Amino acid sequence: MSRLATELVEDGTALGFTVAVAESLTGGLLAAAITSVPGASAVFRGSVTAYATDIKASVLGVDADLLAREGAVHPEVARQMAEGVRRLLGADVGLATTGVAGPTQQDGKPVGLVYVGYSGPGASSAEELRLAGEREAIRGETVLQALKLWRRGGDQPSVDGD
Repeated sequence: MSRLATELVEDGTALGFTVAVAESLTGGLLAAAITSVPGASAVFRGSVTAYATDIKASVLGVDADLLAREGAVHPEVARQMAEGVRRLLGADVGLATTGVAGPTQQDGKPVGLVYVGYSGPGASSAEELRLAGEREAIRGETVLQALKLWRRGGDQPSVDGD
């Protein structure tokens, strides 16, 4: 994970792009992974830890009707979170995490169901993950997968929202 965070900071510095993150189930772990890299301040614009569903709508601009209909654990929510944080913090790239880390299901969604979102110039997407393990393992793997999605430039088939 630290290698991917280092690559993000190095690439952002060399290529002149910035990144912002919106986190739910990871609760700041993605931001911490990026900011643990020396020189991150040249690339990292900031983060929003939108743990509560209403914050996803009021701060990040996620469609409130979508949240009411589908809940916070949904691919379109992850995509909109990434777009929202990118716009809110004026970054070139936005990354987002939402899902269920456990120990119990949330809104009928099983533990380990996670979505990571990406928003960049000309592309936005969400990827579904089905992760196993304890809460901290799921959260750590989510951070890794969000960084991998950045590395692919969001070049991942979008998960249909409906």
